[in-house]
Amino acid sequence: MTPLVIPIFIAHQGCPQRCIFCDQDTITGNARLDDEPATFGKVKEIIEQWLKRPRRENKNGVQVAFYGGSFTGLSRQRQTELLGSVTSFIEDGEVDSIRISTRPDYIDEASVALLKEYSVSIVELGIQSLDAGVLEESVRGHSVQHSEDAVRLLRESGFKVGAQLMCGLPGDTTLKLMATAKRVAALRPDFVRIYPTVVIKGSGLEKMYRNGNYRPLSLPMAIALSCRMKTIFDCYNIKVVRMGLQPSEELAGKVVAGPYHPAFGELVLSRMLYKKTRKALRSKIQVKSLTVAAADESIFRGPDNVSRKKLAALGLLDGVELVFAKEQPRNSVLVC
Repeated sequence: MTPLVIPIFIAHQGCPQRCIFCDQDTITGNARLDDEPATFGKVKEIIEQWLKRPRRENKNGVQVAFYGGSFTGLSRQRQTELLGSVTSFIEDGEVDSIRISTRPDYIDEASVALLKEYSVSIVELGIQSLDAGVLEESVRGHSVQHSEDAVRLLRESGFKVGAQLMCGLPGDTTLKLMATAKRVAALRPDFVRIYPTVVIKGSGLEKMYRNGNYRPLSLPMAIALSCRMKTIFDCYNIKVVRMGLQPSEELAGKVVAGPYHPAFGELVLSRMLYKKTRKALRSKIQVKSLTVAAADESIFRGPDNVSRKKLAALGLLDGVELVFAKEQPRNSVLVC
């Protein structure tokens, strides 16, 4: 179950350079801590404000998450300042743990020791790709080996590990992307995020796009590739916790090109459920009923009921009773 997450944004802080696709201020949508620096006092203030908000009893705990930037790329003094701002809340039992995100090449024994000292439980790594050429063209500044070593070290040290991946990066191909997904799955992270590459105004990728040196994925292709990636992670029982960028008015206004959609993740799930349903219906000579989880009804139907219309056009729903049942497991179909 998901805990209450209190987000603290430190966009670009700790990053040695800006990756070709990146503009953290736009991507996070609210990245500047109300335009004040993330000081010890400011972070405590934000946590206090969140804890005062009316909410249902949260049995899954409270977590402070430092998003954006490369946390372990900050100076040790800066890291201890930010982590220390959460300490009193942890000691009082108001906050249970801390989550940070960082670069794979900024994880070593010393950084891991510091994170453990301050009750950090989850580390998300901006892996993006496990293809050396793609990393180079994206100006990531780290190697494939850095990513593999970082995941192993964190797992051995008892952290939960998240892997952030992207599809449609410069130089990437379907074969390279699927190879990345399989290699990441073999590393056994606890969860994964999949982001389609979009061209953001002011990013290095915008210059490439304007000069004709980069062509972004179409929305259907990005959905199809993300579907294939998620299928790989599902086979390894690795949870995909997000697909697509966090939607915001600011982000929508700065997308120059590429497969941005505010409900990208739902589009991927809809495609997956459609393919699963089509296969199930075709596997039986005569189907009298099709049962889908009630919570999956919108995903099953798809935008403008497109998935249902496709199934009907194929003749697969002729004489079939469609049932949306509360007891049916999510992301599953039952044909009788």
